[in-house]
Amino acid sequence: MSVWVETDLCNGCKRCLKACPYGALEFRDEKASVLDRCTFCGACLSVCKQGALHSDIEPREVPDFSDRKGVWVFAEQRGGKLSPVTLELLGKARRLAGELGQEVCAVLPGDRVSHLCDELIRYGAQTVFLAEHECLRDYRTIAYTDVLEKLIVEYRPNILLLGATHTGRDLAPRISRRIGVGLTADCTELSIDPEEKILLQTRPAFGGNVMATIAGRYARPQMATVRPGVMEACELVGNRGQVIETPVSIREETIGTRVLERVVEKKDAVKLGEAKAIVAGGRGVGDVEGFSLLKELAVLVNGAVAGTRVAVEEGWITPDLQVGQTGQSVRPELYIACGISGAIQHRAGMADSRYIVAINKDPRAPIFQVADWGIVGDLREVVPEIIAQLKAGGSR
Repeated sequence: MSVWVETDLCNGCKRCLKACPYGALEFRDEKASVLDRCTFCGACLSVCKQGALHSDIEPREVPDFSDRKGVWVFAEQRGGKLSPVTLELLGKARRLAGELGQEVCAVLPGDRVSHLCDELIRYGAQTVFLAEHECLRDYRTIAYTDVLEKLIVEYRPNILLLGATHTGRDLAPRISRRIGVGLTADCTELSIDPEEKILLQTRPAFGGNVMATIAGRYARPQMATVRPGVMEACELVGNRGQVIETPVSIREETIGTRVLERVVEKKDAVKLGEAKAIVAGGRGVGDVEGFSLLKELAVLVNGAVAGTRVAVEEGWITPDLQVGQTGQSVRPELYIACGISGAIQHRAGMADSRYIVAINKDPRAPIFQVADWGIVGDLREVVPEIIAQLKAGGSR
């Protein structure tokens, strides 16, 4: 493969230089020249209006995937209880499958977990692949990968979604490597391209400064992990589905790991993912004392306290309370953003909240672009006033 320049036609416009993502072009005597670092991506060819750039690259042909059917969700469970992200993914899978005219399926590995099939069907699964075995009681990478690989090879799904949890982030790349397909991690949005009917997977990129949309045209299933809290679970009344019991042939000695002990951290605070109201603070809160003010407000609205990455780095809150691209994604009924500028990294984790109230001294702060109500003012004055009015209202 090669790319070359017909110098007589090149007028030195440098459009190709700007289009090349790899810096593989340079100009000598006002004429384009191709360097050795060229990857033959073809980005320069389409922008050359003089027709000076040529290539012998054959366009890559998209394989026929008409036999690939179904939007699958990995049903993550622990101790016989489904992870909330599983139900969220089923809600999104229903919409994706509806646009494709395909079926929603859930894959449920575990031991004595058949009672969860009804819940999966109630939340949108039309088929549940149940894989029960004592070796699947606890999550272990090789055991779960073997089960999913066997099902994927046999039933040939079109899309496979997993939660971007500790389990999903460990399992998904192993599966993608086994079956030889790509994987888009930590997605915040999924949609179907109306023309190509392929999955468009959106995630933060370049440190969260841009949102990249990725399309997998050349392999199936199209795989993605999705951050908990960004999709919405929705129960279906009267939904019917079938359960397919999958035989599991696996031996303990082939798994390579054993679970010796389970350690569960006890926390008294409300989990951010389950909180109906969240009071969050950013750089503008200023210090630990400022967060004490936010905690008082959170108690009055029966909510939880959260913050931005800056608040964590300054030591004002613990890392488990961070909301944003590198923290948690949440969608509470009420999100009160105090002293938060609204960088895209933070908005990626809270923009789907039902109602957003922003308090900031800067009227041009980006947080106001996603807020339902905005208060321009010093949070040290605004928040105490809100607290006072809430207390006065509760005493009547």
